[in-house]
Amino acid sequence: MTASGLSRRSLLAALAATPLLGPLLTRRAFAQAPVHGLAMHGDLKYPAGFTQFDYVNVDAPKGGELRLGVLGSFDSLNPFIVLGDPAAGAGAIYDTLTVQAQDEPFSEYGLLAESISVGPNSAFVEYTLRPQARFHDGTPVTAADLIFSLEALKTKGHPFYRSYYANVAKAEAVGEHGLRFIFDQPGNRELPLIMGQLVALPRRYWEGRDFAIPSLDVPLGSGPYRIGRVDAGRALVLERVADYWGRDLPVSRGLNNFDRLRYDYFRDETANMEAFKSGALDARVERVARLWATAYTFPAVTAGKVKKLELPDNNPAGMQAFVLNIRKPKFQNAKLRQALGFAFDFEWTNKALFYGAYTRTTSYFANSEMAATGLPQGAELALLEPFRDKLPPELFTSEFTVPVSDASGQDRALLRRAKQLLTEAGYTVKGGKLVDGGGQPLTIEFLLDDSTFERVVEPYIKNLTQLGIAANIRSVDPPQYIQRTNKFDFDVIVNVFGQSLSPGNEQREFWGSAVADLDGSRNLIGIKDPVVDVLIDKIIFATDREGLVTACRALDRVLSWGYYVVPHWYSAIDRIAVWDRFGRPDTQPRYATGFPDTWWFDPAKNAALRG
Repeated sequence: MTASGLSRRSLLAALAATPLLGPLLTRRAFAQAPVHGLAMHGDLKYPAGFTQFDYVNVDAPKGGELRLGVLGSFDSLNPFIVLGDPAAGAGAIYDTLTVQAQDEPFSEYGLLAESISVGPNSAFVEYTLRPQARFHDGTPVTAADLIFSLEALKTKGHPFYRSYYANVAKAEAVGEHGLRFIFDQPGNRELPLIMGQLVALPRRYWEGRDFAIPSLDVPLGSGPYRIGRVDAGRALVLERVADYWGRDLPVSRGLNNFDRLRYDYFRDETANMEAFKSGALDARVERVARLWATAYTFPAVTAGKVKKLELPDNNPAGMQAFVLNIRKPKFQNAKLRQALGFAFDFEWTNKALFYGAYTRTTSYFANSEMAATGLPQGAELALLEPFRDKLPPELFTSEFTVPVSDASGQDRALLRRAKQLLTEAGYTVKGGKLVDGGGQPLTIEFLLDDSTFERVVEPYIKNLTQLGIAANIRSVDPPQYIQRTNKFDFDVIVNVFGQSLSPGNEQREFWGSAVADLDGSRNLIGIKDPVVDVLIDKIIFATDREGLVTACRALDRVLSWGYYVVPHWYSAIDRIAVWDRFGRPDTQPRYATGFPDTWWFDPAKNAALRG
């Protein structure tokens, strides 16, 4: 208590009401004491003064090279804009305010930031920068650089950033090393952590350059790697910065162990695989179950020189699916969209093409507690009840399910159900072709940039043909694919809507009305639904974990009953094939593989491979 009998909080509140002192005090006075990290929900695992993450080897040697293969090409070293095809690894040259711990659901610890203070009800967040933080040219990283970064990303960056930082009203420097982000409304508990992910772009480097235009000019960074050799469209080499300013920080020890990270580009998957088999590439994250089951029988595998690793994946799987572009009039009919789901035979696909490796996706938050199950009850029902007249009645009376086939490839019962739904949608078959009420045939084009997916789409097209739908595949190169998807020039594509353990502001970019017509946004479906917008805000402004989970389940249920996608599959393991010349820690982080951040080049193993 103060001498006058008022509590400190009451006194400051009274002072804040005065015209001159109010604006200053309301922003600073009630901020929490500076901390070394932030946790979205619960407590931080690592206390102040911690020396390392548990999943690293601080004695890992530095050195060697890691060679990885990438499909396609690149024409830009700027990974933050919508134009161009950025090179893999180009973002590794930049530091961020904080680093996310890979063994906690959503906790961040200071990198550029020495300490963090959060305002009352998350109305603002203040970061104190480390005085020793430096760009690669030796100049300090300042609050002005980060203020510039935020403005550049919001105004000229990929549309994702406009949604991600939509609630940031102002950024301002505080003293010599302070940086404050003021939000346009309180209660967004994720936003202080989101600001910790902000990259430090050097303001003076970008002065006189157009941030929105792709370029192969090597930019200035501050991170553990710098861009070394650039072979336009073919290869990029990152070089470890030996005198990296942050190398001894607790969040950096045991990480970034390779002297060089090399990314070689290949036009197709076959060439990529052959390069790995020959030893021209060191490691391969295998995403094709068929290849994992059949292609790793070459001599180096049988001799033990190449190891096949299956590492547990405890992250939400999100939603991989055939995405329907509802900007197209034909896909605005929910009955049609539902019918397309009955024509896809996952059970046959999994058996015949994937060797039974996958689990069917039935939720936008698959493999997590946020997936909706059963009927809406309790708090979730209360959340949805005000919108009952705007939602399908079945949402309240039936559990959402995806069709399950007899694994024959052409399940007649499912195709009959699809035909019934198409009839209800106003379609009829004339001359073997499915036509709408105006006599126009229903045509569907699957736009692909990966030929390996053609074997999945072709059987699906056979079933669509059985229904009278004229469907075809259009395979294009990655630059054309990016251009067309950025402009929403497609009927159906394959996409993954990834989810984290703590969903939040990115949901606006996935499903929000405000970005549905914004070129390059991740609302590829084109959803403009006020109910979805409300539920997104419920997620973003959830005050506790229980409220977050409830809002996610409600959103999941609304999206699922919209039949906006034909769900695919997921796996709860990550598959990595690697030539046995590397070491890795005994402990794998719970929410990541640790590859390649925590791995290192092992000279003894490399000598044994060559012997």
